[in-house]
Order: sequence, then C-alpha cells, then structure tokens
Amino acid sequence: MSVQVFYGSARQTRLDASETLPAKLDLILDRLHLRERVKDETVVIKMHTGNNLNYSTIPPVFVRKVVQAVKDGGGKPFVADVTWDVEGADLRGYSPQVIGCPVYPVAGPHDKYFYVHERPFKNIREWKVAGLIEDASLLINFTHVKGHPSCGLGGAIKNLALGCMVGETRGAMHDTCQFDRYWFGELCPDPATRARVIESCPHAALVEDKQHPGELHLHIEQCNQCGRCLRVAPPGSLRIDPVNFDAFQEACAISAGITLSTFAAGKMTHLSLATNMTPLCDCFGFTTLAILPDVGILGSDDVLALEQATLDLTAGLRLMEENLPSSLEVHDRRGHPFQQIHGPFKDPYRVIEYGEALGLGSRAYELVDVMPVESIARGPIGYVPAR
Repeated sequence: MSVQVFYGSARQTRLDASETLPAKLDLILDRLHLRERVKDETVVIKMHTGNNLNYSTIPPVFVRKVVQAVKDGGGKPFVADVTWDVEGADLRGYSPQVIGCPVYPVAGPHDKYFYVHERPFKNIREWKVAGLIEDASLLINFTHVKGHPSCGLGGAIKNLALGCMVGETRGAMHDTCQFDRYWFGELCPDPATRARVIESCPHAALVEDKQHPGELHLHIEQCNQCGRCLRVAPPGSLRIDPVNFDAFQEACAISAGITLSTFAAGKMTHLSLATNMTPLCDCFGFTTLAILPDVGILGSDDVLALEQATLDLTAGLRLMEENLPSSLEVHDRRGHPFQQIHGPFKDPYRVIEYGEALGLGSRAYELVDVMPVESIARGPIGYVPAR
C-alpha cells in the first residue's frame, strides 16, 4: 500500500510570493493536518542547526512557518538539536526572537539527560535516547537534505538516528563500522609495506591504529572505495568490504526505530528541504557549493516513504562535479549522485531497506504535488528590429 508524500517544487510558474517554497511548505502542513493534530501537545521540532560557519542549514523562515503552525493549532513547540550545535544556534538565526520558540539541547546542557533502550547490535548494547525527545508528545522531524560521508545521504532518517541520541551512542554507532575485521596484519608484517599501504590512499582514510601497533585503522568517512590501497597491500591483508559500510546504515535504521517507538501512533510527521544540497553533513561546520540542483520540499507521516521519494527525485539530477571540493573525486559513476561522491558501498537506499525490514514504514509512495508548475502556452515570437 502506497503512502502519500506531499511535494512542493523549488520551481514556480509565476513571479509571485504565493509560489515560493515557504508558501508551499504552508500547503504541505495543511495536507498533513498539522494544526489539527497539535492541540495541547508538547511538540519537539528536531532539526540540525549546524555549527561554526555553516550556512546551508534550513533557513529560519521555514522553521518559523512550522513553529507558527504548531502555535496556531494550540501546541507548545520547541526546537532541539545536539548540545554543541545549540550553543551557537542563535548566530545562525535560530533564536526565539526569529523562529518563535526556544531552542534546547536534546539531552540537556551536559548531554546527560537520556532514557536507556536495550537492543544488541554489534558493539552496541544500550541506546540512549535524548530526554527532551522522549519527553515530547509529538515529533516534527525537519531535515535538510545533503550528502554524508558515512552513508551517502544525510536525510530524515539520519536526523532521527544520530540527532536524537546522546554523544556516547552516536560514537558507538560510528564504531559499528569497525566491528567486523578488515585488516589482517599477520599477512603484512613488514612496517615498510604498511607505510606504503597508508601512503597509497589520497584521502587519508588509512592510518596506523593508535591502540594496536602494527594494525591499520580505516576511517570509513574518508574512504570512497577507490581500491588504490588494495593494489599495494599483500593479498588478503586488507578487505574493503560492504559489511563495514553497511553497519552504520543498519545502526541508523535501528536508532531511528527506537526514537520513533517513543511516540504514539499519529504523533510523528517528517519534512525534508532539498535545496542547497552539499556533499557533506551540516555538522562539519562549513558550507561548500551545492552539487545538485534544488528540488524543493517534501512532507509525509512516513519517514521511509519521505526518504525514498527524496532519493528518487534527486537520483536523476546532474551531479555538478565542477562544484565539488577538489579533495573529493568521482571514480564510479553508478548509483545515486551522493553514492558517486562517497563511493559505491555508501548506497543511500540501504538505510531505507533496513528500515523497511524493521517495520518502520513503507517504501511505496504516491507523490502529491501541492502546486504543480504550469506549462505556459505562448504564441509565435514576433520580430523586433534592432536599434
């Protein structure tokens, strides 16, 4: 059974404010019946406020629209994000005076307010959900779509998976990539050969392991699976295997599922702004050029349908390679554009597949355009003589 995903295109027909994206967001909120659902609810708007010199996060005008809709419906809204990003959120326009509600750290000022959920997965036994997330009675998951070096896509699922957990759990989620062995030092005992393996990576993804001399550590974020290291490493000593890359994707699906399980049915909705899409997550603290054309804004009560629709809408777009930082490269042009940037084993659809297996929603969707762009019929062009 398909789920409705409401969509507002970044394009418009007329030069009119009623056709701009913030106006289309209002239409999406109407179709989601948000105002009718929030009366007397404590509403957490989970978003990423970015940090440092980042300027590609969700513009405050969009956040204000959502906050006002909650207030109109009689709800009590607040924006939440991780501690160190909230500390400077006002510098990027996320102040109560601008967006209309307070901005709080999800797990308190010292990242120590949380609820524990047990769910064994690789190196993780406990998942610590941020207290202000679990205390809220209704969730609005509002994300900015961009690339991500760990999983290809930084979207609605990752906004829940990482942004709603305390730092300890976020770190453990990234460490799942290290759980399955990939370096077999007994097959490469020569220090000089290990040094050549490290030097073969132009992205500094391979380094000496600090805790285990003679071992190599693979930074999954930097690795784009180019295979240069495999041409130098002795046979069998190093594996670049999907299992290490998929681990983080599955951890994100599990984490998002745990977060969503703390809300009652009908008490969750999701929004994604697919504009100014950059290669990296907003948590890096800076903004690069956009590498995909703007798509628009999407909304749905089903996080998987929303993510699937977002990826499908961006899959066929031209990757603007001329806008990539020169330190990044595209060596495999198969798959989604975000996958082309970060490597074939960082398939952004994988987390949706894991989420569907966990019963978090449906990948089948019906895209409902809230204001379709019209084709304007024009007569033949006349002749205007030059001056």
